[in-house]
Amino acid sequence: MSVQMSLNPFEIAQRQLDEAAKRLDLDPGVHELLRWPMREFHVRIPVRMDDGSVKVFPGYRVQYNWARGPCKGGIRFHPEETVDTVRALAAWMTWKTAVVDLPLGGGKGGVVCNPKELSARELERVSRGYIRALGHYLGPDVDVPAPDVYTNPQVMAWMLDEYERMVGRSAPGVITGKPLPLGGSAGRGDATARGGMYCVREAGKVLGIDLKGATAAIQGYGNAGQFAHTLGEELLGLKVVAVSDSQGGIYNPNGLSAKEVMAHKEKTGSVKGFPGAKAITNEELLELDVVVLFPAALENQITAANAGRIKARIVAELANGPTTPEADAVLFKNKVYVIPDFLCNAGGVTVSYFEQVQNAYNYYWDVAEVHERLDRKMTTAFHAVHTMAQEHKVHNRVGAYLVSVQRVAEAVRLRGWA
Repeated sequence: MSVQMSLNPFEIAQRQLDEAAKRLDLDPGVHELLRWPMREFHVRIPVRMDDGSVKVFPGYRVQYNWARGPCKGGIRFHPEETVDTVRALAAWMTWKTAVVDLPLGGGKGGVVCNPKELSARELERVSRGYIRALGHYLGPDVDVPAPDVYTNPQVMAWMLDEYERMVGRSAPGVITGKPLPLGGSAGRGDATARGGMYCVREAGKVLGIDLKGATAAIQGYGNAGQFAHTLGEELLGLKVVAVSDSQGGIYNPNGLSAKEVMAHKEKTGSVKGFPGAKAITNEELLELDVVVLFPAALENQITAANAGRIKARIVAELANGPTTPEADAVLFKNKVYVIPDFLCNAGGVTVSYFEQVQNAYNYYWDVAEVHERLDRKMTTAFHAVHTMAQEHKVHNRVGAYLVSVQRVAEAVRLRGWA
């Protein structure tokens, strides 16, 4: 198998499913159904640019499986977006909603564009254009998008407004991750990282590791990475010694203050050049001798090439698909405890689900209630996966697949689809 093929994210997602299907002795028809998206859309979005020219942006929406409920999944704006990435993320969303036992299926969307090169007006036109192209196939009972890479509550607000113009009524439940005044949920902003922290806390318990003062490194300093830094300090007492973004990384064995690093990034656009820290690469950060490693960037960061040099005790995957199947085997052999992506970063979709619930009955919870409900969901899901992995003597990703695929397959069978 070529390296390029082995790093195709959708091919990786299928291989991960295949392993779980084999262990579950899954019916061949159910297995084949779960290997592929049930529906996908390829669209072209014409956008009037500020200079008067028209640029056409490719867009995608993959509705992977809705056996357990409406599809759910973010929309990414990224210059290197591919349909295989969107397919993989939609598959992982299917397993993610199932592993935390939400009554939802999996979906994902993307637009091939670089938001950093777009003005605010152009970004708004892309956002509205996406909904004009796909709005008839979205809805609270069909498919509910949310923010993802390079999208945010403002983008969701534009998308919600465009959808409501199309349908001629208020429909806040069609989009989650909205600003609070438009029906967003308290606690949504840091939900992905917070859910990950609850998982790390539980991992510390089952491994007998005291996390107070334990060292941590964060690869990727976007939304999830920055909140992981803040919450790692606040909730667990972690000492974050290294962080990185797309431009490079910084390391200080005495620890890095979340408040100070974020202020530096806000001012300069990168963590690079932070005073008193040594410059390191993203690759070097992954191999640091720390207790907890948070991959919070993009796919395929831990591979067969570097897995043997990972020294962290716990790898908490806040990113989607950061570890390849070959790397999983190496990490398991080396007794590195991996909290797999679709469990570790499921806090975001869990609070998105809470947002849907609040939209549906037009009553909103305070942030303490959101945190309490999120903690309960994530803790229950963590122990279901840990117990399954221990029983089958497999690594946690297989354990998570066994839990989630079993649940989706049961819904498929009950519906009589296969």
